[in-house]
Amino acid sequence: MTDSNSSVKHIFICGSALQGQPDHGNLQGAKFLGPTCTQPRYRLHAAGNGWHPAIYEVETGGISIPGEVYEMTLAEYEYLLANEPPNMYPDDVVLENGDVATAMLYPKALIDQHQWPDISHYGGWAAYKADQPQASS
Repeated sequence: MTDSNSSVKHIFICGSALQGQPDHGNLQGAKFLGPTCTQPRYRLHAAGNGWHPAIYEVETGGISIPGEVYEMTLAEYEYLLANEPPNMYPDDVVLENGDVATAMLYPKALIDQHQWPDISHYGGWAAYKADQPQASS
């Protein structure tokens, strides 16, 4: 969803930029609008050996992905885009209440090519990361 004057965008965050996750700073001063979920139209994979989430829309068998919505200025949005992993692209997602926000999606063909694991059953990126063994220092 974009403000009528197009000076702000509503962005759905569902991965490493969530509150409490390592890339949250990439949101800069974006205004937190609240937690939400998508409608059950998406699948969630762990791309790059668990480096970042990869979501895409499906016709059937989708889940509702939990996340957060932020209101971003165009400068904040451009900064976020510049700091996203390779191959991610912005597209609309439909939220549980029917609103539309922009999210970073990932090409399903690349997920299939790399055989990255489907982690949809974890119920979100933060839950997946919390269940992973911590790296030793």
